Amino acid sequence: MKILRSIIICTLLLSGLAAAAQVESASGVSRRSGKDRKKRQTEATAGPTITDRMQSFYDVKEPHDADLAWMRTIYRQIDLSKDKNAPLYFPEDVVDGQENLFRIMLNLVVDGKIPAYEYLDGREVFSDKYQIKVQEMLDRFGIYYKAEGSGRNGSKFVIEEADVPTGQVMNYYIIEKWEFDKRSNQMKTRVEAICPVLNRYGDFGGEAKYPMFWVKFDQLRPWLAQQYVFLSDDNNLPQYSLDDYFNLGMYEGDIYKTKNLRNLSMNQLYPDPDEMKLAQDSIEKRLRSFGDNLWVPDRDEYLASLEREQTKKDKKKGGDSVDETAADGDSPGERVDKSESTEPAKKTVRTKRKSNKKVTKAPKVKSSSGNGSNPAAEKSVRRRRR
Repeated sequence: MKILRSIIICTLLLSGLAAAAQVESASGVSRRSGKDRKKRQTEATAGPTITDRMQSFYDVKEPHDADLAWMRTIYRQIDLSKDKNAPLYFPEDVVDGQENLFRIMLNLVVDGKIPAYEYLDGREVFSDKYQIKVQEMLDRFGIYYKAEGSGRNGSKFVIEEADVPTGQVMNYYIIEKWEFDKRSNQMKTRVEAICPVLNRYGDFGGEAKYPMFWVKFDQLRPWLAQQYVFLSDDNNLPQYSLDDYFNLGMYEGDIYKTKNLRNLSMNQLYPDPDEMKLAQDSIEKRLRSFGDNLWVPDRDEYLASLEREQTKKDKKKGGDSVDETAADGDSPGERVDKSESTEPAKKTVRTKRKSNKKVTKAPKVKSSSGNGSNPAAEKSVRRRRR
């Protein structure tokens, strides 16, 4: 009787487990709806997804003012017609998933992935108060779009490929910060923000520039790090990303403004083009040499610098001596032909100088008393007697 009861209990337990497994399997299988399919398609075409962790990896904390011993803010204009800046302009259209810098920036701003800020002509403030509204920006610069839906996050703006003014963006403004950190004892240069500039012709001729918006470089870096470009026509292998392009200073840009109390540009400070060019070169030289002038050379470096200066002086002296002896009758070209190299020529010049000094002293020896201080003179007298 006990055996029969245990068999019945085991049978009931097994049937209960099988039913539970069926319920779990039935609940685990679900049919994908059309919304899920569209979501997957949009995620595939929207480009790389940037997580918060990836974004935090590229965020650079600005140094505190107490840690800085020196800092200067420089505004540069990057002209895309120059060869070194061509990687920012090409490709004009989307080719195999490759996009130029303006397309990347515009898509991120329109989709609301990164904020953009107003261009305030030299007094940039990157705060929520000066954050631009996408629709107002598109209307201001005449970029055609379609607004789809409206909700908490606002409307979604769709811009066709033909309506993206890629060919009109021929300049960029960037803000550089040159900082000397006294904690790490390093001179650092970093790009703070980028602004695309539209170049358009007016109705009566003449080209006008329209700065669009500022984007902080740190917020743009995760997408730039995934866009690789090749830098020259000789090597078509894309070895550097756009993030490397800016961090390594591969671009070429003219200084159009430095941060000053009066908020004046270089064109306002130096109306003459030649004076402005001299001022730009002077600023560049001071920026490049500032870090070198901070260090005191050690003993080996000091001795090496002295040796280099001495070799320069010796070379200058050697050139002067050749010119002086050439005036005596032999031309420098003839002296080079007689000697095998330039070094023996220098030695012969020095020995000739010494011999000239001895010749000047010779008459004094002959005019001395007849005690025979000069042995060569005594021999000559004896030969005459014989």
